[in-house]
Amino acid sequence: MICKPIAAGLGFAKACVLAFGVIAAAAAAPPPAAAGEAPAEFIGVLGGQALEVIRSDAPLAQKAAYFRQMLSRDFNVAGMSRFVLGPYWRATNAAQQQEFRTLFEDYLLHFYGRRLMQYGGQSFRVTGSRTDGAGIVVTSQILRQDGPPIAIDWRLGISDGRYKIDDVAIEGVSMALARRSEFAAVIARDGGQVEGLLALLRDQAD
Repeated sequence: MICKPIAAGLGFAKACVLAFGVIAAAAAAPPPAAAGEAPAEFIGVLGGQALEVIRSDAPLAQKAAYFRQMLSRDFNVAGMSRFVLGPYWRATNAAQQQEFRTLFEDYLLHFYGRRLMQYGGQSFRVTGSRTDGAGIVVTSQILRQDGPPIAIDWRLGISDGRYKIDDVAIEGVSMALARRSEFAAVIARDGGQVEGLLALLRDQAD
């Protein structure tokens, strides 16, 4: 199953939940953060909002709506879609590319959104930020009562004058790289044809 996380363990699963919950809360935020805002502040504000959303008594459908809006507005789904398909992206036509982007968004909503509803606590803090050749990285931690902190790195890009989240690495494991590896394995098993992956994602979206 391609929806299984690369890393096992309850702590990692909860980290995935909060990591995507942080972004999901952006849907309940005021205006989108401009690139002039400090990256650490951007992630820190979203983290505080995420905890409120996760702990709220809002219906599950409303929380799912927050997450879907976040994916469309605050996550670089277009760039991520191209990256996770890798060289296979160029082998697809425009219709397949659009369908994959839609199905990939559904996949993220289903896999991480479902776990968001199961999240029960913990604390979140931003620990710093840095720049490298690929963009901006904000470092953070999930503070747990039953174990050491879990490190989460947020890779940010800038699009149309505001931040977009390009990737999330939990304990050094990149979500984008993990999906790329999993999807490539599915495509390879189908003789290099993307249609097999699309069919699998369609089934999981039903």
